Amino acid sequence: MNTEGLVEVVLPGKVEPEGLQVRHGAVPAAGPGQVVIRMEATGVSFAEQQMRRGRYYDQPPFPFVPGYDMVGTVGAAGPGVRPDLVGTRVAALVKVGGWASHVLVDAADVVPVPDGIGAAEAETLVVNGITAWQMLHRKARVRAGHTVVVHGANGGVGSVLVQLAQAAGARVIGTASARHHAALRERGVDPVDYRAADVTARIRALAPRGADAVFDHVGGPGIADSWSLLAPGGTLVSYGSAATRDAEGSKQWPVVKLLLRVWLWNALPNRRRAFFFNVWAGRALAKDRFRARLRADLTQVFAAVLRGEVTPQVAARLPLSRVAEALRLAESGTVAGKVVLNP
Repeated sequence: MNTEGLVEVVLPGKVEPEGLQVRHGAVPAAGPGQVVIRMEATGVSFAEQQMRRGRYYDQPPFPFVPGYDMVGTVGAAGPGVRPDLVGTRVAALVKVGGWASHVLVDAADVVPVPDGIGAAEAETLVVNGITAWQMLHRKARVRAGHTVVVHGANGGVGSVLVQLAQAAGARVIGTASARHHAALRERGVDPVDYRAADVTARIRALAPRGADAVFDHVGGPGIADSWSLLAPGGTLVSYGSAATRDAEGSKQWPVVKLLLRVWLWNALPNRRRAFFFNVWAGRALAKDRFRARLRADLTQVFAAVLRGEVTPQVAARLPLSRVAEALRLAESGTVAGKVVLNP
C-alpha cells in the first residue's frame, strides 16, 4: 500500500463489502485550527454496517468515506494550533472519514491518548467508550449495588459497558449468544442467551425485583420487553436499532418510533425513565460544551484502562486493504469486541 499519499476506502452506494473501493490521492493540508492525523487504527462499528445498506439514519449521500472513529499521530498542524501537538497520539470521533491513511480534523476535536495504551486498544474505546460512559454515568447514573442488563454484552459497546458497570460496583446480567457465555462468566457476568424464546423470563428470574438500568442496542418490538424489566426508579437507555439493520423502507422511521416510545413512557405516571441515546446530541447547539464533555469522558475511559478496570477487546486486526473481510467479520456476530483496521 502506498504510504506517501492518501489512501482511503470509499463507500460508493448500497453494496456488499466487496463493493468498497480503495482510492488514492494527495494528503490533505491542515487549515486554520485543523490537524492532519496519520491514522494508526480505525474500526468497524455497527454504524458502518448500517451505512453500507443505506440504513444509518443521518448518513451523508453516497459516495463517501466511512469510519466513525480513529486513533493516530498528528502529522501536521494548521495556523492557530499549538505546534507541540504535532507528534502526539490522539483519538477522534468523526462519524465518517476514518477509513483513510490521513484524516483532517479540527484540533479542538482530538483527545490525547495516554502513554501505555496502544493505538488499536485505544481505538476500541473511542465511540464505544464514550457511548458506554455517557449512558452509564450521565443517563442511567449507575452506582454500587445496582443491577444492570446489558444486551449484546460481548459487542463493542456492550463489552465496555459491562466493565465500566462492574467498576462502578454494579451487578451485570448480559445477553449474548451461547458461544460467549463462558467468557462472560469469567468476567463475573450472569449470561443469558438472547436467542432463547423466554429470554425476558430468564432475565426476570435473575433479577426478580427488576433492573436498575437496561441498555438496549436492538430496538424494534423487543424494546418493550426491556422497559418491562425495569425496577421502580430504573432507567432504560436505547441506543440503536440493530433489529432493523436488514430492513427495507425508511431509515429514519425505526429511530422515530423509538423516540415516540421514549416520549410516551416518560409521559406516563410512573417511576421509571427512558432515553434514546445519541452520542452526537447537543453538538449542533453547544459545540464547545459537547467537545469538553467528550474529552472529559474519553479521558475517564482511558484512565479506567490504566487502572486495570477496563481491558480493551480487539476482536481482530486487519489492514485497510482487507476492509471487506473486516466488515464481513464484524457483521458475522461471531467475534467479541471490535474489529480494528490498520494502515
